[in-house]
Amino acid sequence: MISRQYNHKGKFILESGEEIENLTIVYHSSERQYEAGTDNRKVVWICHAFTANSDPEDWWPGLVGTGKTIDPDKYYVICVNILGSPYGTTSPASVSPSSGRPYFFDFPKYTVRDIVNANILVRKHLGIDHIDIMIGGSIGGFQALEWVITEPDIVGQALISACGAKVTPWVTAYNESQRMALEADPSFRLHENLKGGETGLRCARAIALISYRNYHCYNATQEDPDSDFMFASKVCSYQQYQGKKLIDRFDAYTYYYLTYALDSHNVGRGRGGVPEALGKVRADTLIVGIDSDGLFPVEEQKYMAGHIPSAEYVEIKSRFGHDGFLIESGQLGDIINRMLKK
Repeated sequence: MISRQYNHKGKFILESGEEIENLTIVYHSSERQYEAGTDNRKVVWICHAFTANSDPEDWWPGLVGTGKTIDPDKYYVICVNILGSPYGTTSPASVSPSSGRPYFFDFPKYTVRDIVNANILVRKHLGIDHIDIMIGGSIGGFQALEWVITEPDIVGQALISACGAKVTPWVTAYNESQRMALEADPSFRLHENLKGGETGLRCARAIALISYRNYHCYNATQEDPDSDFMFASKVCSYQQYQGKKLIDRFDAYTYYYLTYALDSHNVGRGRGGVPEALGKVRADTLIVGIDSDGLFPVEEQKYMAGHIPSAEYVEIKSRFGHDGFLIESGQLGDIINRMLKK
């Protein structure tokens, strides 16, 4: 897949009424450009998750790539880097035209609905008037669900996994705990450079990771090899390692804003409530739950399936908890293959 860029001239108006001037959006798509009006390839639009990027071959290698389930040579595959993420799309780490420095906390808060509207700019720019299959898990699922409600006639099929129709206090509690970790780092509010808040970000990532996995996963993979240990160490090293990995590719400011975007998710806002909003979905929708997901338990997916017309609920088994939507390529691949053959 090829990295591309769309520059939106003028003002991009956010749901809050605030605006971003001259929004830049980075996306990855199949190497052969989309030919509006004549292209007979199926369009597969992937909505990426929290700290991922617009290159699904990078973070979903079990499913996306030449000869794989989602083949960019066979289908027109596209994934847009979400608004506010640090991989090229305008974000708190971008240089503000007014100050010549990163936005930091001058960046406006944005919502999942804003992220979807930024995606729609790219859709229109490419001349795509029909998306055959839209796929999203976690916050990618938030986007996919929001999108099939916002543009009900654009998407033919949707696969939505590991998420809910509205953020729960349970999820927001994790997000607020991570924000507290960032705020506890004295360098976070200094506005000196994008290295600010790195210690807090390492801690925030460690908190998040616990929510992505579960009791059984940690106990199966992080047990100390020495059964006579006095102080456990293996899992401590793992948490430290994961925190370090994130600060090598992310900054604390974009992470901070992304947690608020997660907290904004509510498809019922301004639409008469969640059931009313879900009833507007026209896409053939497959809702995928993960039996061990502690962040978005399966009752949330079952609720969505029960209120979306023509929706089907499927449950996959995984010991990896919420992260199962990234890891269980075999089970998800079978499901996606059935959708592609429709």
